[in-house]
Amino acid sequence: MSIKDKVDLQNLPEHVAIIMDGNGRWAKGLGKLRIFGHQNGVSAVREAMEGAVELGIPYLTLYAFSSENWNRPKLEVLALMELLVSTLNKEIKTFQDNGIRLQTIGDIEKLPKNCQSKLAETIALTANNTACVLTLALSYSSQKEIVDATKRICQQVIDGKMSIDQIDEQVISNNLYTADMPNPDLLIRTSGEQRISNYLLWQIAYAELSFLSKMWPEFTREDLFECIYNYQQRERRFGKTSEQL
Repeated sequence: MSIKDKVDLQNLPEHVAIIMDGNGRWAKGLGKLRIFGHQNGVSAVREAMEGAVELGIPYLTLYAFSSENWNRPKLEVLALMELLVSTLNKEIKTFQDNGIRLQTIGDIEKLPKNCQSKLAETIALTANNTACVLTLALSYSSQKEIVDATKRICQQVIDGKMSIDQIDEQVISNNLYTADMPNPDLLIRTSGEQRISNYLLWQIAYAELSFLSKMWPEFTREDLFECIYNYQQRERRFGKTSEQL
């Protein structure tokens, strides 16, 4: 019996978020340049997308480029931006064949113009797809997202649209970049690192965490299936006792 056969299709996470880590270290271990790892990480992205659709997971969010990644060597950043454009060109058939709708979160205006154009084009082309929403976190910082949400809420108070007493958890959630999607149920990180790295900090308050030792280019849909199977073995109490569930 394969791991996929063990997955309970009636108890799937609605939203899986992934920190795709380890591309550079994987390449370095092979004596290659870091960009070689990023290039090979594209196949792992395809595996994650198709695996999510295969099971019926409606939301998949991938940490593709953090705001801190702008501090990497300029040549690596440029290569990553070129890889983003070429990948979108190559993967449009994957999106359409699997019913994947693309969207982004983050400070997209910081991306090069050609990246912004290609993202907008792909988002428009996939707008009617309904099997899975793929969100790319690009030039993304969760702390900045929370600051931006705070500013929007403050402006609404200043404009008289709400009072301070009306601000609650739902108001904050409604002003985040992710307001149109459910919070992640499962967060996966590859490469053996066990930290969140400024990713969806508000949204993962009750997410189950799964840390894998393998590097991102090694990730397959079988790894996704195993993470989901392990997720299903956990008891999610949300502050309650086992007896209350």
